Amino acid sequence: MSYKLYYWDGLQGRGEFVRLALEEAGAAYVDVSRGPETGGLGTGAMLDMLHSKTIPYAPFAPPFLEDGELIISHVANILMYLAPKLGLAPQQEASRFIANGLQLSITDIVSEVHDTHHPIAASDYYENQKDAAKARSADFIGERMPKFMGYFESVLTRNPHGDRYIIGSTLTYVDLSLFQLIEGLRYAFPRATKHFSKRYPALTALHDMVRMRPNIARYLASERRIPFNQSGIFRHYPELDQDVR
Repeated sequence: MSYKLYYWDGLQGRGEFVRLALEEAGAAYVDVSRGPETGGLGTGAMLDMLHSKTIPYAPFAPPFLEDGELIISHVANILMYLAPKLGLAPQQEASRFIANGLQLSITDIVSEVHDTHHPIAASDYYENQKDAAKARSADFIGERMPKFMGYFESVLTRNPHGDRYIIGSTLTYVDLSLFQLIEGLRYAFPRATKHFSKRYPALTALHDMVRMRPNIARYLASERRIPFNQSGIFRHYPELDQDVR
């Protein structure tokens, strides 16, 4: 049976972190909202799940994954469940909790990226909070992004198995998520990340390694990979970007 992934049609967003793991593993999955309504798919099918009055523990928001009778929500939770099945988890149980902690840190910075363009209200238009967004973005670029990326660079370079992977000696889902994070930051803040490779050489090498993996390369070149756009989490507003010395 195929996994069923539920996320908003037309967006990479948080769902992309799950898609990358499924694509790397060559797993069979259905991107429900992107499917035809005539086949019981589409955004309506996702909304029916969210608004269900009969599903026990219905998810609060996408993304969520359906595997048989099990419904799992939240990116880090989904990936912690999927990774052992897809061969993308550390072998040791203790290391799996470390991987989950790293993924939760990625979740944190992704939330902060969202708040650079919607710092006051997620339900209001960007244009109505532009001044606050400029202040929030300046702090993110100057303080928060370096703090997070410096942390990931440090963890990567201190890996006892070498700095090819973030944890252990084989690829895990956290490496895939770091690739997506870097891709998103470069799209949203091209000026601020102009010298990313010099500041974070190990992370840059990890990003480039993931990009060249056969299944990932095919996915990135396919129509399944939704382009970044101004409706997702990573958005490029030139007025929010700035050079970093």
